[in-house]
Amino acid sequence: MIEMVIDQRRRDLGGGFEIGRVLPYAKRRMVGPFIFFDHMGPMNIAAGADRSLDVRPHPHIGLSTVSYLFSGYIMHRDSLGYEQAIRPEEVNWMVAGRGITHSERFEHARAHGDRLHGIQAWVALPDGMEETAPSFSHHSGDDLPQWADGGVKGHLIAGTAYGLNAGAKTHSPLFYAHLDMAPGASSEIPSGHSERALYVAVGEVEVEGQLHGAGKMLVLGEAVSRVRATAPATVMVLGGEPLGERHIFWNFVSSSRERLEQAASDWKAGRMKLPDADDAEFIPLPDGPPPSAPAMS
Repeated sequence: MIEMVIDQRRRDLGGGFEIGRVLPYAKRRMVGPFIFFDHMGPMNIAAGADRSLDVRPHPHIGLSTVSYLFSGYIMHRDSLGYEQAIRPEEVNWMVAGRGITHSERFEHARAHGDRLHGIQAWVALPDGMEETAPSFSHHSGDDLPQWADGGVKGHLIAGTAYGLNAGAKTHSPLFYAHLDMAPGASSEIPSGHSERALYVAVGEVEVEGQLHGAGKMLVLGEAVSRVRATAPATVMVLGGEPLGERHIFWNFVSSSRERLEQAASDWKAGRMKLPDADDAEFIPLPDGPPPSAPAMS
């Protein structure tokens, strides 16, 4: 059976950059290690757009960010010195570990105009790995295996599924894939993990006789095994093994509240390096002490 249906909650991150927040949800904070799931856009960005649309430098600890686009172009810069554009059907995988800062900018859109549409997920790091060294990797081509079968075009973003392995290094068992489905096409939902979900980014699907449209995440029980498209659909399937309790404050994730407080203090005091040497602007820390509650990505 379907255990829960979560509707995205639309919000503006600043300057008109709108996302649909799916995870964390009050009644379901994680699916396996996936602790944040944001649907970016779809939104048209006109040439000459203001820089306020950019996601300014901000920090992370205790997680990996996984950025994936259906359309558009984003420029990533981080405090390790990486500068890497992400384009459709590519993956930027950033391991924050003990601490990293980065920015995400729409430079191509400001120059040429663009249509932005994609997903950013956060994958919490497991116990014993939360303070690992930060790192960044970009993946495309053979790193992200593709397949086509019966009206379904699949793209494996991370982990192991459908008999394939993606190139990004993961720190716990998981799978994450993008399915483009023609009307009437159906696909297996990978099994073998204790927590699974699917997210309808575009179109409409049928699961266990129930119809679900865009903007909905279906948290799945063990018996659910297939999804069928009733219209052209873009579907993300994901899952993995659960981790222990994680606390969230702003852009920080940790099993320790004290660690969140330390990270917040480091950011506020300017002890975390900015990714853009010529940019003193950064996203300010929210007011108040770190709670165990979701905030912006």
